[in-house]
Amino acid sequence: KKFASLSIGDISIGRRSIIVNPPKDLKKPRGKKCFFVKFFGTEDHAWIKVEQLKPYHPHKEEMIKINKGKRFQQAVDAVEEFLRKTKGKDQASSHNSNEEKNRRNSSEERGKQSAGEEKRKASLSEGKLKKGTGEGKKRVSSVSSERGSKSPLKRAQDQSPRKRGRPPKDEKDLTIPESSTVKRVMTGTVAGFKWPPSVSEPVKDSDPHFHHFLLSQTEKETGSTSIQAADSTAVNGSITPTDKKIGFLGLGLMGSGIVSNLLKMGHTVTVWNRTAEKCDLFIQEGARLGRTPAEVVSTCDITFACVSDPKAAKDLVLGPSGVLQGIRPGKCYVDMSTVDADTVTELAQVIVSRGGRFLEAPVSGNQQLSNDGMLVILAAGDRGLYEDCSSCFQAMGKTSFFLGEVGNAAKMMLIVNMVQGSFMATIAEGLTLAQVTGQSQQTLLDILNQGQLASIFLDQKCQNILQGNFKPDFYLKYIQKDLRLAIALGDSVNHPTPMAAAANEVYKRAKALDQSDNDMSAVYRAYIH
Repeated sequence: KKFASLSIGDISIGRRSIIVNPPKDLKKPRGKKCFFVKFFGTEDHAWIKVEQLKPYHPHKEEMIKINKGKRFQQAVDAVEEFLRKTKGKDQASSHNSNEEKNRRNSSEERGKQSAGEEKRKASLSEGKLKKGTGEGKKRVSSVSSERGSKSPLKRAQDQSPRKRGRPPKDEKDLTIPESSTVKRVMTGTVAGFKWPPSVSEPVKDSDPHFHHFLLSQTEKETGSTSIQAADSTAVNGSITPTDKKIGFLGLGLMGSGIVSNLLKMGHTVTVWNRTAEKCDLFIQEGARLGRTPAEVVSTCDITFACVSDPKAAKDLVLGPSGVLQGIRPGKCYVDMSTVDADTVTELAQVIVSRGGRFLEAPVSGNQQLSNDGMLVILAAGDRGLYEDCSSCFQAMGKTSFFLGEVGNAAKMMLIVNMVQGSFMATIAEGLTLAQVTGQSQQTLLDILNQGQLASIFLDQKCQNILQGNFKPDFYLKYIQKDLRLAIALGDSVNHPTPMAAAANEVYKRAKALDQSDNDMSAVYRAYIH
């Protein structure tokens, strides 16, 4: 009952969002009382359960005390800015409305005077025409008279498909009752939001927070590849969760954030983890518990997995009560682990041999990006399955790429992490060199942040080092594993990787100094011991 008063235009502090109208062709999730909201700060849209929404003003102070995070504060700032703009527009709108009314009255009065003058002239003209050239020209005069009978303003109103300021009748059929605030809200920032076009219209603009890409191999003379935009239900950030049952195996740093976002966006998820206690939090959020990987796969339509390395990925599929035992025709398996191409190819073969469908989809990012639903997803394999995973990828990431046949995503992911790991080692090397030569490490960071190398990654990792905070956001042992696999990939095609090899040695030294379970930025300690 306490949520009964929520309606379109109301702002929620619980989710830092504003309730808005969903697109007409966007279905509401079944069996849930929820509202369609726009999130402040990220500009995403989603269906949110009503119990997760709290009116902004009554709960503002309480929520600010509980949430000290930077992103929460940024969202609150966005809400306050929105309210300021809306208030200003209300005042301006009232003033403009009065001015417009005065202009309209004045214009109509002038129009009436003009119409009277035109009629008088037309009458004189008709009299002359009757005497002169006869009926043939009377019709011309009649048209002239008809035109003259309306002011320019009234003509424009008649030609317009609908009166200014009034929505067409079909726009009044709202699924959620409007509150008294809807008029002022919809003239604010929300009015600038473009809903997905109708089926007959081509999709012009895709959501800046989430894009699908298909890497199509062209057989033209150039033999080059091109990236093409794919159809997506995530246009402008609105997510319709799939009605397929989703399974998820592995609740580590990355998997935990992914599952949380899948649940938040309304997916039905069954979870399993080697350490069962990690499942408890997600059960409280609405997930179901699977006792074994085989059980999860057998009861779900699409099962995702995200584990640490090639051995763990193989054990998960081929081991006792593993994924393979739950696979039967039509079951889908998506491996999001970062492994080598040989491993993922072997897993694809055994899954497909049982009638299953397989997609590899390793992710680029860290724990924070996983929590924020801003991962980059690299997919390859069954293209139809890739499209079936659309709403899941939208929930967990900001971008996804389809790279063709199985193995391509694994190779690309290793190359991406090779570059990242080598860069991190270079950052640590530069900071230690600054220190031993008497230069300020903070000043070095300030200079880098003003130059071409400036990035969130650079700033965060340098801050970790300067503060001595190596809480894992991306485990050092995993970046070293990826460097090792990338070097092996180079060896397999006889391609030198001397930079990666040098960085790998530094990470190995850091592991010897017990830094494996710290963040990758702890490679810094390999230089100071």
